[in-house]
Order: sequence, then C-alpha cells, then structure tokens
Amino acid sequence: MIKRFALSGSHRAPEERAWVIGAPISSDVLDVTVLLRRRTPIAHHHVPIAREIFQRDHGADRASLLRMEAFAQSFDLTVTAADPARRSVSLSGTVAAMTEAFGTTLKQYQSEHGVYRGRTGVLFLPEDLKDVVAGVFGLDNRPQARPRSRRKRHEMFDTFDIEPSRDHSYTPAEIARLYGFPSTTGEGQTIAIIELGGGYRTSDLRAYFEKLALPMPAVTAVSVGGARNAPSGDPNGADGEVLLDIEVVGAIAPAARLVVYFAPNTDKGFLDAITTAIHDQTRAPSVVSISWGGPESSWTHQALQAYDEAFQDAAALGVSVCCAAGDNGAGDGVADRRAHVDFPASSPHVLACGGTRLEAASGVIEREVVWDEARGGATGGGVSDVFPKPAYQQAVGVPLSVNGPHFPGRGVPDVAGNADPATGYEIRVDGHEAVFGGTSAVAPLWAALIALRNEAAGTPLGYANPVLYAAAAAEVSKAFRDVTSGANGAYRAGAGWDPCTGLGSPNGIAVFGAQHPRPSVT
Repeated sequence: MIKRFALSGSHRAPEERAWVIGAPISSDVLDVTVLLRRRTPIAHHHVPIAREIFQRDHGADRASLLRMEAFAQSFDLTVTAADPARRSVSLSGTVAAMTEAFGTTLKQYQSEHGVYRGRTGVLFLPEDLKDVVAGVFGLDNRPQARPRSRRKRHEMFDTFDIEPSRDHSYTPAEIARLYGFPSTTGEGQTIAIIELGGGYRTSDLRAYFEKLALPMPAVTAVSVGGARNAPSGDPNGADGEVLLDIEVVGAIAPAARLVVYFAPNTDKGFLDAITTAIHDQTRAPSVVSISWGGPESSWTHQALQAYDEAFQDAAALGVSVCCAAGDNGAGDGVADRRAHVDFPASSPHVLACGGTRLEAASGVIEREVVWDEARGGATGGGVSDVFPKPAYQQAVGVPLSVNGPHFPGRGVPDVAGNADPATGYEIRVDGHEAVFGGTSAVAPLWAALIALRNEAAGTPLGYANPVLYAAAAAEVSKAFRDVTSGANGAYRAGAGWDPCTGLGSPNGIAVFGAQHPRPSVT
C-alpha cells in the first residue's frame, strides 16, 4: 500500500443548499492543475525581477517536475502541460484514475447554480510528494466566484438619504476627469482583464467608442482552460461584467492594449487565468484587473495561499493587480451574521478597490460618500480573518476584526472610486445602452489610472500598495479624496483609512505623480 499524506489546506467543505444527485462516470476525462512549491521564497524587491531570473530563482525546479511526471505515470495520468515559472503542471485522466491518485471521492451535485462535480474533505497524495506539491485544483468544479457588477435599477428609491433627483450617470471618461486623471492615453501599456464567463462583441465596442468619439482600443481575447469569448446575449449576465471592464479601461486608456483572459469559473480556471496573465511573456501586461470574487470563507486554504502566491509573483515581476472589494457590504453576501471580506481583494498583494457614491455638477465633485444603497448593494470592506495586517497598513489604524477572536488582519479596501449604480457608468452591452456600477467598475478604473501613470513614468508601478500608502502618509490632502461619510454594515467611514473606502478615491494627478524605482536591468 502506498504511504500517503494529507495535503495541507485541501479540505473542501460541502456547499450550502447543494445536494448529491449521483456520481460522475468513472471513464469521463477531467483536467487538474497541480501547483508545485517554489525553488526559493520571494523576498521583497524594490525593483522588478526579469522574467528569466524569476523562473530560475523562484519557479519550480526540474526535480519537482520529474517527480510529477513519475506520479502521473504511476496513476495512468497524462501531463498535458508544465510551466516552471507558473509552478503549474496540468494533468489529464479519467475520474477513476484521478480519485485513486488524489485519494478522494467525487460526486455530482445540484445547486442553485446548476450541476457540478464536487468533493468534500482533504486530498491524500503519495508521501514522496510532500515537499513538492502546494495545491491541487480542478477535481471540484463548482462555480467559485461571482462578478462584482450591478446594473442600475429603474424604480424609485425609498430613502431619505439619497434623493432620486441627484442620481446621475457618467461615461468612464467623465469619471476620469472628475477624479483629475492625467491626459495620457496608456500608449505602450498592456492591461490584462480576467473574466470567468460571458463575452463581448466587437460591434458593441465599435459602436460604444464611436459614440464617445474615442478610438477603438486594441482588444485581444485569450482562451484559458477551454473557455472563450462567448457572449450570451443577456446584458444582465456575465456579458455586463465583461463589457463594463473593457469599456471602462478602454475609455480611460484608449491607446493601451487590452487582453481579456477568459477562463472557466472554477478555482482551477480562475487560478490558471491569473497565473497565465501574470506570466504571459508574449503580451507582458503591466496591470491586471479582476472584478470577480467571493467571501474568504468560500475558498479552500490551499486556494487562498495559491492565489496570494500568484500575486506575490506579480509584485516581483512589476505587475500591478487591482481587485474589486465586493458589492454586498460587510457581510459579503454570507447569511451567518458575521463580517466577511471578499477574496481575492483580501490578498495583501493586490490593490483592493472599494466603492463610493459620486455626485457632481458642472464638472466638479460636490459630494462623495460610501456606496450603501437602501435596498441592494453596498461596498465590501472590513478586516480579513485569514491574512495578517501587512507592513504598509501598520500605521493607518486598521481595527481588529469584528468577528471573534478579533483577528488583527489585513484591512480591505485600499482605495475606492465611484460604484453606486445610481451614479454609475454608461456602457453598451449586447446592443443595449445601460448603466452599471459595483466595485467591478472600480478595479478597471484604478487599473486604467495605473496604466496612465506607467506610460508617463516610463516604468511600471508594480506592487502599488506600499507606494500609495506612502503617498497618502506624505500628502493626505493631495493624493486621495478622503471619504468620511457612510457605512457598509459592520464598519463606518472616517478620517484617513477606513474599512469602507480605504485611503479614499483618487486625486489622479497626485497619485499619478507617486515616484517608484526604475526596474532592474539584470
């Protein structure tokens, strides 16, 4: 009998409101991604590492890859791809072979999201892989994340705090002007956008940018894990997320190249899309925008660790990552009366983007408060129950988590921007003019701003968080608009950083002027 070990962090809990309907056919073929351990840990770098140096020093070593090949052969699995820089090995095999290889049982489940293949409990691997494997993804293919976009409702509000007459939508370019974004266009920059469903039609993009009198940006769709640009025709579905992301970025940085990575909505697909974008040597994006996520409690610990390690890769390579902070307030849509922050926004290696309600007249901001609708969405934010407070947040007054045992965790978000659908972004999706909001709009807003900054500086900002927190500490009144009014449920806004809007919304010129070291030439 093969001696095995339990893979740390691999425990998968059953999904609430899902039930077993059978077992997958044993001869069906499925694909998994095995994440290998680093050759050496990543230290904090002040300058980006060249990609070939990164692979040599921090990728998977050859011995680990060979051991994975031997493992695959032992269990009748096929190695379909191996990438040392991504530390990723793709395996293909039958359900029967996979369950034997990873010591688990797979079942078919029915939930409100449809039918999926799932597992519970931990994974067990041969003992000789204990110092090789960091995670295994894809055995369970339940939907992992949701888009963080919301379409404007057309009914009247029933609150005394928000007057319907003050509702006003904006084009992304108008939002950029209100925030004082620089006049650069993103020339020479590549912005990656991660999507887990839906798609876009070029005809919609062409019509949208013609209406705005802007040049049509260069948009490329990249398939990851068999997913593709596949518009459903439903503007209220994932198509709305895809077009919101592309049109916000394209309207603010029209000369940038946009690369949209489409992947399956699973923990494997999401991870593969992120690592593919970060390590894409052909397109080499300097910024990644992510508007999908889920509460920390919905992820396995191996996934939380693997994604965070991917974002550490990005920081080392000089790639900025912007993530939506969630649209369901401090509870993040979990019905357990506890506070939850959204992931991947809660990773300390990404720029977490929260939401505000923005009111302006004659090209000037008159009022900006925390996005918190009377009925419906509110900005995500709070304190992580997983990731400790990072060094750049030590002096900004992040509170303890309101959840017992009151963990001193990473504070979310870092920054904010207009997200209320009632004061949202005018876009075009599936042939329809629409207004969308949500923190899904804020991630591409900040991604576009960073691209504009990168163009002017001639060097990537890279790991944005330490730079922006330093800028806020040095020039509080200049770098950010401090949002001090409103709440998201468990937390309230206040002077300085807060768990609703972070440091605040951007004063584009001041943030744009933040200095950053030039990249290494080695």
